[in-house]
Amino acid sequence: MDSNNRINSSSNKSGDSGLMKRRVLMTLAGIIICGLSVGFFTHSSLGLDPFQVFAHGTWTLTPLGYGTYYMLLCAAFLVVIFFWNRKKIGLGTVLNLFGVGYMAELMGWILTKLDPSPSLPVRFLSLVVGIVVMCFAASLYFTADLGVSIYDAIALTISERHPRLQFRFIRIATDSICVLIGWLLGANVGIGTLITAFFMGPLIAWFNKTVAIPLLNSGGENKSAR
Repeated sequence: MDSNNRINSSSNKSGDSGLMKRRVLMTLAGIIICGLSVGFFTHSSLGLDPFQVFAHGTWTLTPLGYGTYYMLLCAAFLVVIFFWNRKKIGLGTVLNLFGVGYMAELMGWILTKLDPSPSLPVRFLSLVVGIVVMCFAASLYFTADLGVSIYDAIALTISERHPRLQFRFIRIATDSICVLIGWLLGANVGIGTLITAFFMGPLIAWFNKTVAIPLLNSGGENKSAR
């Protein structure tokens, strides 16, 4: 009996370890891919997601590279969240801090080198690719559940502190503020901004069902089959 218990315990620990590895890898992949998707949005010049509009707008006030500025901006928000609601901070929050800005800058540079003056059809294609890739990245990141981005943490914390306010309305408010500030500072606002703000949910849900959740559970299913 004792040996069986030890075997079962060892098997459970191995399963937990495998699950955590998949969650970490999905988080890392989601953040890297998200950064790449921002590069496609930038190349399209048809609008960025609300927080990127804010980040790009305020970035124009500095002499820094975008990757470095984005990291510093998120670090400033991270300090606020640390004292406000540190439970929202996880591995994904920290990786997001260092990964998204630099990957966005890299992909933007690559696409500009490949096509410095994209035609309108190419810009629309870049927007579509950016939307699909961002939804896929968000699906991996959210399903792994190892901490939310700094921007997400703000709306989530407000909704938890003020239960009468629905999260979706708080998010619309924060998105609107970000877009307004970014637009006033010269950031690119367009159809891409509207799509990311209001219409990405169904595609993220589809990626959750078809890719992210099956990927997260794949280890357990393989073991059951054996």
